[in-house]
Amino acid sequence: MGQIERSIRMQLMITFVVCLLAGLLTYGICSNLFGEMRQTAVIDYKFGIERIDSEARSLVNELSALQNQRDLPGSEDSERNPEFFENHVKGMNDQKFKVLITDLEGRVVYRSQNAAETNVEIYNVIGNAMNARTEQDYGRKEFSSFYPVNYRGQKSYLIVSGIPEPHITYQKGESPLSLLSAVAVFILLFYFMTQKKMRHIEELAGGLRIIATGNLDYRVIERSQDELGSLARDLNFMAEDLQKKIEEERRSERLKRELITNVSHDLRTPLTLIMGYLRLLHDKSYETPEQAAGYISIAYHKSEKLKLLIDDLFEFTKLSNRDEPLYREGVAINELLDQLLEEFVTLAEEQQLTINRTIPKEKLLVRIDVDKMIRVFENLLGNSLKYSLKPGAITVSLHHDYRYVTLQVSNQAEVISDDALHQLFDRFYRVDASRSSNTGGSGLGLAIARSIVESHEGAIWAEQSNGQIHFFVKLKLV
Repeated sequence: MGQIERSIRMQLMITFVVCLLAGLLTYGICSNLFGEMRQTAVIDYKFGIERIDSEARSLVNELSALQNQRDLPGSEDSERNPEFFENHVKGMNDQKFKVLITDLEGRVVYRSQNAAETNVEIYNVIGNAMNARTEQDYGRKEFSSFYPVNYRGQKSYLIVSGIPEPHITYQKGESPLSLLSAVAVFILLFYFMTQKKMRHIEELAGGLRIIATGNLDYRVIERSQDELGSLARDLNFMAEDLQKKIEEERRSERLKRELITNVSHDLRTPLTLIMGYLRLLHDKSYETPEQAAGYISIAYHKSEKLKLLIDDLFEFTKLSNRDEPLYREGVAINELLDQLLEEFVTLAEEQQLTINRTIPKEKLLVRIDVDKMIRVFENLLGNSLKYSLKPGAITVSLHHDYRYVTLQVSNQAEVISDDALHQLFDRFYRVDASRSSNTGGSGLGLAIARSIVESHEGAIWAEQSNGQIHFFVKLKLV
């Protein structure tokens, strides 16, 4: 049953067989019913022919019994035995049957009282007997039953002839209504048995039209386990997948617009300052050389910040398009991380933060592009310094198994929503959309980090618990 429920082909085959059997049954019933109503009378000579043949066989049996008595030793009445046969023949005269016994050449050696033949054409008699047995519509004419016998010790032929008695029989007629009824039953039954499937197909077609109009929230009902049910599941999956892709594209477009807005602001602000201080220098609007040098220093500092922002945009574009090659080499990640943390100790102390590290001494070798992976670690540590609650601590630990090594960077931070946590590594995303480059960066740092890690066939993600946010980077060991 399970296989039938999962195959619409099997269901249609069973439906066809059931409808065909119902049609044949209807045809049989209607043929019998309409045949009785349209029966016709027919004159039949078959019963009369069978009666003549039956009398002939009884005479053959009697002659055989007489021959057996003759063959018995000591039989004294053997010459009287034929009298019994002749008396039997006389009793048949009332039925108007002629009885002849001939020798092998056709000469009559015995005849009934109503027979006058002295010689018989055996050839014609045999033909008459055979034609009568094979003709379907036998008319009213003489019939001869022909048998070889032994008469008075001689091989002979027994011929019993007569006109068969007619009998009236009734034959059932034929009506086109029988076939029409069978076809009608087949069609109606097939229609009702497949109606549920057709409604399901129409429902799927209607659902597909609704989805095609752009209503991706619509879902068709999965009513079966067969191919139609599979089609319904595929339609729902398609609609859901399209909906996710469209939502992703919309979110991406929104983030791009936010990026353009943020980057435009971030570019315009330093450019405005640079142009302002350069104009002051150009117009000699300063009182002392020291003031002019200050203007130059500020313009240079803003130019550097502007260059960093442009570099971030350029690097993210290359990483997203996989245009930048990786220069991998075998590196002990624990030693690389120790060296990098030493550079952040002073920066952390300046911001009332301490760095706690748990790094194993054994060498954990990975194949990475060192410069790009340092960019990832610096980004994670820089975010921890920037967004940690002060005073506080940053915890850096390294864990490994026989295949992977995992870096964890944790710090106390403000609790963010689960949606924001899942979007931290999305391109152009900022937790607080009001942040500028002075406070929140370009929104590309974590997106760049994810692109770098994924290009190394690794994984990067974030979690939060007990007021702490945890960043993880997982890489394959050599």
